[in-house]
Amino acid sequence: MLSLNNAFEDAELTAFDRRCREGLHVEQVDYAGELKFDGLAISLRYEYGSLVRAATRGDGASGEDVTANIKTIRAIPLKLSGDNIPAVLEVRGEVFMYLKDFQKMNAQAAAQGEKEFANPRNAAAGAVRQLDSNIAAQRPLSFFAYGLGEVKDWPANSEKPQTHYELLLTLKSWGFPVASQTRCVQGVDGLTQFHAQIANERDALPYDIDGVVYKVNDLQLQTQLGFVTREPRWAVAHKFPAQEEMTQVLDIDVQVGRTGKLTPVAKLAPVFVGGVTVTNATLHNEDEARRKDVRIGDTVIVRDRKSVV
Repeated sequence: MLSLNNAFEDAELTAFDRRCREGLHVEQVDYAGELKFDGLAISLRYEYGSLVRAATRGDGASGEDVTANIKTIRAIPLKLSGDNIPAVLEVRGEVFMYLKDFQKMNAQAAAQGEKEFANPRNAAAGAVRQLDSNIAAQRPLSFFAYGLGEVKDWPANSEKPQTHYELLLTLKSWGFPVASQTRCVQGVDGLTQFHAQIANERDALPYDIDGVVYKVNDLQLQTQLGFVTREPRWAVAHKFPAQEEMTQVLDIDVQVGRTGKLTPVAKLAPVFVGGVTVTNATLHNEDEARRKDVRIGDTVIVRDRKSVV
């Protein structure tokens, strides 16, 4: 399971489009734009239409066997619909939690005096890796399919998808949930417009995303572009800017490490940002704390899993 190269700035997106055009010797490329889900990547292996194995990404070549837990997720079909299915089919996708399900689960945990989860991604990943599949079955997990891995013996009487968008429609016909926001766009202008559209819709989505993914739509052209190291040349993840929230420094403590090193830590008024409730922020060392003149009562900015004071 390969990883994707990331783009954060428009210049990086323009460079991606340029590399695709130059690699294909064309003036414009058609892309499929889809959501980048904030969950746990999973590979599902089907043999003759039946789910036989599920694995996490791991190091890209070897991951954890989580078949028993994955089989408890209702959104993942144990047996595929239709007759025209390859003998071996690996479907790639993301396990996640809908926000309403995550909030309900945390409310129940709080009522029972149990520990609450920090965010939906951690809750989903922890459930998938549970040793007891009965515990995984109690978690409200969902799934979206977004691609293929190994495929063997595509039926001769079934036409293969020619584009990524057609592939998603085929996955849907076999019984897999597919996100409805996927769009076909043209050129770098289409990419930036899709990114802006999804950014505007992000807060209204019923699940967490941390960006969008662009893929060359034509599957034959994907093959032509190929891969570099462990990343496809035909795809890129366009991440959203870090989320920021303001809060207040309530106190400053000093922590003592194993070697006796002293580290000042700001105690913050709890603030929810990037899917996590943040209450502490390390100030690294006394010199840095003095340089920034951090004091109790200061207002500070917390940025998406990284504290910036």
